[in-house]
Amino acid sequence: MSTETRPRNIGRNISRIRELRGMKQGALADAIGTSQQTISSIETSETVDFDKLVQIAKALGVTVEAIENFTEESVFNFFNNFYDNSANNGAQGNTTNNHCAFNPLDKVVELYERLVQSEKEKVEYLENIIKGK
Repeated sequence: MSTETRPRNIGRNISRIRELRGMKQGALADAIGTSQQTISSIETSETVDFDKLVQIAKALGVTVEAIENFTEESVFNFFNNFYDNSANNGAQGNTTNNHCAFNPLDKVVELYERLVQSEKEKVEYLENIIKGK
């Protein structure tokens, strides 16, 4: 087994980033003004023309360096760290993102009162119709 590192496959990196972004080959092709078949060909090649790589990076919303240095491990590390940091921030009392400017129970009561009033109006309307006949 060889210990030398394999060269990065830029096409495979583009494919994985595109998939992670939830983008189809056709959508990427439209974004850079080419065909789906060209995208398929690019994703199977080890190298990509730099100008084309810049267009693809822009369409995917990432940097050229992100495509060149992409690894599956880095994605998992990012999401694990993001989750861990989010959980820690909540535990430390940083709840500004979860703070309501109103009491949700008050809103439920308000909605219930409006529904009851609406039903009363319907009953009154129907009684007037019946009396009118």
